[in-house]
Formats: sequence, C-alpha cells, structure tokens
Amino acid sequence: MAEKVISDTLETAMARNPHLRRYVDEFTRKTGKFPDFYPQLSRDMKDIKYPNLIYPVGDPIFIHIYGDINVEKRYIVVEPRILNGDEERKYELLKDKILELAPEKDIPEDEEEFEKFLDDLVDEALGKLGSGGFFSRNRVSFTPHEVEKFRYLLKRDIVGIGPLEPLMRDPYIEDIHIIGANYVALIHKIFEAMETNITFGDNIKLADYFKNLSERMGRPVSDKNPIVDGTLPDGSRINIIYSPDVSIKGPSATIRKFSATPLSVVQLVKWGTFSAEVAAYLWLALEYGMSIFVCGETASGKTTTLNSIIPFIKPDAKIYTAEDTPEVVVPHKTWQRLTTRERGPEESRVTLFDLLKAALRSRPNYIIVGEIRGAEGAIAFQAMQTGHPVMSTFHAGDIKKMIQRFTGSPINIPVTFIDNLNIALFQQAVYVRGRFLRRVLSVVEIEGYYEELGGVATRNVFEWDAVSDKHIFRGMNNSYILERKIAEVAGYEDPKEIYNELFLRARIIERMAELGITGYWDVYREIRAFYERGLEGLSFRL
Repeated sequence: MAEKVISDTLETAMARNPHLRRYVDEFTRKTGKFPDFYPQLSRDMKDIKYPNLIYPVGDPIFIHIYGDINVEKRYIVVEPRILNGDEERKYELLKDKILELAPEKDIPEDEEEFEKFLDDLVDEALGKLGSGGFFSRNRVSFTPHEVEKFRYLLKRDIVGIGPLEPLMRDPYIEDIHIIGANYVALIHKIFEAMETNITFGDNIKLADYFKNLSERMGRPVSDKNPIVDGTLPDGSRINIIYSPDVSIKGPSATIRKFSATPLSVVQLVKWGTFSAEVAAYLWLALEYGMSIFVCGETASGKTTTLNSIIPFIKPDAKIYTAEDTPEVVVPHKTWQRLTTRERGPEESRVTLFDLLKAALRSRPNYIIVGEIRGAEGAIAFQAMQTGHPVMSTFHAGDIKKMIQRFTGSPINIPVTFIDNLNIALFQQAVYVRGRFLRRVLSVVEIEGYYEELGGVATRNVFEWDAVSDKHIFRGMNNSYILERKIAEVAGYEDPKEIYNELFLRARIIERMAELGITGYWDVYREIRAFYERGLEGLSFRL
C-alpha cells in the first residue's frame, strides 16, 4: 500500500482521524488515563514498566501499547472499523458494485497504479450507487468519513494483506504469531512479547484468509499440502500450518518481519551487540577477503549482523547472493541476487546447491549465502578453497558444535578443510538484568588442522563479559588473521602495526556513533568515502 502521512502530535492525528479521537475519548473515560503520543519510539522505552502510549505507523493506523498493575501489557491496533449494521450494509453494497464494474476494466499490475485504479473504481461505484443523484429511490448516501473508511478497508484487504496489514507496517515488530482465529501475538523490538486485539472471527474465516494469502504468494496451502513456507510482498517470511488435524488450535502461522533497510553496524555498536573494536576487526577482515560465518541459535540476530557488516566489503566488489528467502541486502552496485525456485516439477527446481555451483562460474569477489543448512555447505567450502571468500549464517552455538555440524551428515566436510573458513562469529539472545538483548558472545579465528593436535586449532579474539556487558579483545598482539593473513598482504613490515589500523577504524565507528550517524546508507557513504580518500573523505574529524 502507498506510504501514508505520519502524524506528529496527538491533536493533529485526532483531527485528521475521527476513529482515533473516538478511541482515545472512550479509553480515557474508562480508565481515567490519557495516553502519551510519540511520533517515534526509542529503545530507552524498554524501561517503562506500565506503558500507556500511542504511536503512528502511517495514517489512518495507530498503535496503542498499554499495561498497568492489573492489566497485562497489550498491543492495540487503532484503525477505521465498521461500527454498525448500517455501515456494514453500505460497505457490502460498495464491494458488490466494485466487483460488478471491475471485469470491464484493464487492471494495472504496478502497485501504485493499481491503488489509483482502485480509487477511481471506488469513485465510480459511489456514483453508480447514487451518492451524486438526488432523485433515485435506491440512492445510498455515504458520509465523507464513511467513504474514507471504506476506501482504507478496501485497500487494506485487496492491496495489503488484510487484518495483519497494520502489523506489517509497524517497523518495531520482529515476529508475529497467529494460533487460531482469536490469538494474534507478536514480539516487539522495544516492548517484547504482547498479545494484540486483532481477530479473524472464527477458524473458517482464518483458513480462508490463509488460503487466499498462500495463493497470492504462489504457494497454495491445502489439506493435502498443509505446511507452506513463503515470502510476503514486503519480503517477510511466513510459515503457515493449515489443517485442523495438524494445527490443533486452528490454522496457525509465524511471520518473521523483513526490514527493507537493514540496521547499520554503528547502530549495533550503540546497542552493545558488539564493540567498535569487533566492528573494526570485521572491517579489516572483509576488506582483505576473509571468509566469515555468523553463527547462533534461532532468533539470535544472525541475519541482522550479516547485513550490517556487508558495507565493509570494498565498494567496487562484485557480490553474489544465494538464498531461499531474500533477506540479505547489499549496497554495492554489482550485486547478483539469486533465490531458489522450489515450486513446479522436480526438473525445473533450483536449489541453493545449484546456485552455489553457478556462483563458481560468475567470478564474484564475495559469495554470500543466506543460510547454510545442508549439502550446499560442501559447495561453500569448495568455493573458499578455490579462492572465493564466502559469508553466511549458520545454526550453531559455539565453535565445537559448528565444526561437528560441518563435518557430520549431511554436509560432510573433511575436518582438514575447515580452515578454509577464517572467522566464525557467535551470537545469542541473552537475558541481562531482566531484559532480552542480542550479543556477540565470541569471535573465533580458525587457524588450521594439526594432525599432532588431532583437530582444528582456533583462537578466541573477542569474548563478551556478561558481568560488565563489554567485549574483551583477547587477540591483541595474538591474532592469527590480522598478523599472518592481513598484515602480510597489506605490506606491513612489522605485522604488529595492523593493530594501529584496527584502533583507527574503531575510532571512526565510535565517532559515527557519537555524532548520531547510524542510518544504514549514511554509514555506508562514510565507509565508501574512507575507501576512496582515507580520513579526508569522512564528513567529520576524529
């Protein structure tokens, strides 16, 4: 749906949106409390014990987060709704008239053109229903507020994805969980787990909703094929479990929200996910073509970290990405973006394995795999062996488990090949002082396989200290990758000088954090300028 106006004060928002005024008046009358209004949220709000705040996600949709000592914190969508039987009758008449007129029209494929087409169709339908004629007995009159409300609901249900559209518009949501028609919960980036006020009425309506949604994605769900993975129009991942004999409480689904603009490395440093020194270390590693895997358990923030460090790759590099679901974002101009094709007959399917084989013939400077799960892992290691640096995410909690998984079935990498991977970063969602935070627990260098050791030699260069919530640089004057892999190629007479370069880049990242340069594209511009003109290229002084 087209981008809407964002209100900046509650008064202007209520003046423009009568449904919001009605909601706030009713809420205030019932509770005696008046909600605060924020055009944008900040992570400091995590500390609010009993929130009572409203924020816009684009008119006419507003979100109210409310909880008190007696009421569990809830996520309440405030949007135009049909209020009574008379409005419902008018809305159904309007829909029927639109369906009657639509077959005679040429329907545009472009989303923006389609929205304009829908607006014109609504105007025509209103005219036909008699909103402009004063002599028809069957004339149906619509108030201006009803027209705007019906227009929103039609766009929400036809262009958008229906009752879940407000959640898809909210940039502060990570995951959405639907279990039966009357339970829609979510994970909020600031206020964490909450139940919503969204309902689908009954499980038959919810089943129809999932059926229509899956058909739009090109992956129809049915009793014969009850479990479907797909991608929503905005790139978010959805897993639908359809049949009541499989999903006992009714049709269910999990949506992992996709952000079109990734978080920047500076933002993650400000949040403490990792330190400026860790970021500087990864910057040097990616500049000099090291292979890096970002590892962790489910929902530990692996893809977020991967996306944040991609701008460290040299700006003129050719990057080849291979994914099941498109989540990796690359700012470089020469970006070959490929996804698997799982639909259709067996012979026409394209797997990650196929895409990685093709990558070896595409002469990329970096190959990025969304996630390695199976046999494609062997091709990734083959690529590294032939001089193609690889980045990927991988499901493993520590270096030992990572090596076990790679050397075991179904990947079966010979243990002697493991040192083709240079660096493994391990990340986790941790519980610190009553809050869930994402932290890089360790950054591990893979030195090599030694027969006399009977295994792979590794070094922890960074470790997270849970007590101080700081990252400790264990690799100072002891980094195999910095001294033996990078300093030699970079031409340092004394390999120890590489640490000065690391601390210089850490200072650049810290300075960006101090100056509030945290937007993904702003950070990328600074990194690119540094590559082109060194310190003089930066828009600030150290």
